[in-house]
Amino acid sequence: MERVALENYLADFLQVPDFRDYCPNGLQVEGRAEVRRIVTGVTASAALIEAAVADKADALIVHHGYFWRGEDLRITGLRRRRIRSLLDHELNLFAYHLPLDAHPDVGNNAALAQQLGLKLTGRFGEQDIGAQGLIQDEGGMTLAAFSRVIEQKLGRPPLAIGDPSLRLRRIAWCTGAAQGMFEHAIALGVDAYVSGEISEQTVHVARESGVAYIAAGHHATERYGVQALGEHLAQRFGLQHRFIEVENPV
Repeated sequence: MERVALENYLADFLQVPDFRDYCPNGLQVEGRAEVRRIVTGVTASAALIEAAVADKADALIVHHGYFWRGEDLRITGLRRRRIRSLLDHELNLFAYHLPLDAHPDVGNNAALAQQLGLKLTGRFGEQDIGAQGLIQDEGGMTLAAFSRVIEQKLGRPPLAIGDPSLRLRRIAWCTGAAQGMFEHAIALGVDAYVSGEISEQTVHVARESGVAYIAAGHHATERYGVQALGEHLAQRFGLQHRFIEVENPV
């Protein structure tokens, strides 16, 4: 399909104009006009770009792209090397940050809920970025048991702050670096909050509130939305799609 048609479709599908974000969402680096093969990944690192080039992709779609607010925007050093590689190989770079977090079907929060067996019941926070719902087992499960589910599904043990025997049923979550939304989640009356990262003060808030905090990994919690988006595009438009994992321990 034409690059312009793909860009327009994604802007509408992900409701890009509705979001105030820290970076431009959409086409960030222009490549070839025709897109037949796409690669998806979490972050537009040099390693992911090299893998997409080796895979003969026409477009790379990521959650974490470039040109973040407050960054030095000069095209030098590693930024120059990344962008030069994209341009040399005519590889389109599309990036979607908050729109991909929030999408009800292919978003990071929705996709994480599917991985962890959570029933999505509502949203919260600024721009409705956060999600809330229920563990589908009516009896719930302990914090220790839920942590084991997370380790099994995401492939790494989470950092869980709270009594391991605490019974969980109502869960709030937001992928990535969303520890700042913890107190808002507490106000909802949940038993636990799941995010990617954790800050020093978050530990004290969890202990004092009695609401468990689970840090499951920024990268680990944001692998699934972009994959779901790639599969959606492949099915809708007949594009070839491959998700490429570039491991990140954070």
